[in-house]
Amino acid sequence: MSKPYLTGHYTPQVDETTAYDLRVEGALPPELSGRLLRNGHNPKPGVTPTHWFKGSGMVHGIRLRAGRAEWYRNRWVHTPALDGAPYLTEHGPDLTASTAGTHIIEHAGRLLALCESNLPFELTADLETVGAYDFDGKLTEVMTAHPKQDPVTGELHFFSSSPFPPFLTYHVASTKGELLLSEQVPGATASLKHDFAITQGHVVFIEGTVTFDPTETSGIPYAWKDGQPARIGVMPRGRGGAAAIRWYDIEPGSMLHAANAYEDVEGRIVLEGPAVDRRGFQTSWNWWVGAPGRGSEPNSRSFERQWVIDPRTGTVSERNTDDLVVEFPTINEDLLGREHRYQYAVCFPDDRGMGNYGVVKYDRRTGGRQVRLVGDGRLPSEAVYVPAQGAGSEDEGYLLTVVSDLHADASQVLVLDASDLGAVPVATIHLPRRVTAGIHGSWVPDQD
Repeated sequence: MSKPYLTGHYTPQVDETTAYDLRVEGALPPELSGRLLRNGHNPKPGVTPTHWFKGSGMVHGIRLRAGRAEWYRNRWVHTPALDGAPYLTEHGPDLTASTAGTHIIEHAGRLLALCESNLPFELTADLETVGAYDFDGKLTEVMTAHPKQDPVTGELHFFSSSPFPPFLTYHVASTKGELLLSEQVPGATASLKHDFAITQGHVVFIEGTVTFDPTETSGIPYAWKDGQPARIGVMPRGRGGAAAIRWYDIEPGSMLHAANAYEDVEGRIVLEGPAVDRRGFQTSWNWWVGAPGRGSEPNSRSFERQWVIDPRTGTVSERNTDDLVVEFPTINEDLLGREHRYQYAVCFPDDRGMGNYGVVKYDRRTGGRQVRLVGDGRLPSEAVYVPAQGAGSEDEGYLLTVVSDLHADASQVLVLDASDLGAVPVATIHLPRRVTAGIHGSWVPDQD
């Protein structure tokens, strides 16, 4: 039986290609001058990984400038793992033997392809591989695939997580890419820590009920364990903050991706993001490894959730805020760590009438939501927000999403009006091939 992550929207591309002067319907706004980059797992022909996350990373890029879509290109991240080098060697883990297939970001003039169990890999502006990047030798651990760049200071916050002590280390890099701070975080466990959040004054870590399991045979040694406490850790930002971390117990569950976190007017920390229960995690895991009992999609029963942590009382209140199956939350990142009104996500088909994939917009002030379905046989990628020139409101801008179309065996980039998902697309960019469904990406404006 074919693995689900090698079929349909997830069928890997077999080569690297470049195309120029892409066809555009509508009009690309002139402020869209930069690169839309998207990473994902794409094993080489003949390779069947034991887990979706074990597939080698491939980055897809679309270069926009002066109202034109100048090029599309896709490139594998050429790490030792792409050519079969093992992660574990007789000398210990090889932190360069990476899939580098989870995310791609820009910081301090470098494009970094990320996978949380390895060092980042630097790419050129044309997506050619430069090599492993270790912050001038100062980073000797792995790097999360979900670093956070503070929109005010420009500093990059990230962490290293391990199933073995020290379980968690917090890092900060300067706007020039210099590693300024590395502190081990006390009290952490072997629980899976895929993402985290920052606020103006705090760093927020999430430990769910999924933890290290050496008996797991997929190559990703984690599993749901009822005995693993679910917790949120809150520590002050800045040097010495790790020593002051406080851990708060929460209900069992697992959250892969944080939408945002902030301090409210009462001094409480508000954290939001999609989360799954045990059943949701197991059906997703079965899809990721190609086991029986899986859902038809990689995300199942993943609902938007909110936690409110009150440091004064030491308590946490939590609730689901919507009943859509969603993942890949995004916001206007000018508000990262600050209270935001609007939030975006990809919504998935479910068993209650949502028959197609789409993009959803939440208005946290009114409690409303707007859903734009993309049509039968079509799958959107994580929607990346780009502000309009001179934007006067939080949602005055564009959502960029790469849509895979199985019926046409093709892909397009939809440029949607973030203020009204129901409006006709601002522009549609036709790509020269179908882009394999992937994970995360970024918009890198030319000034960066």
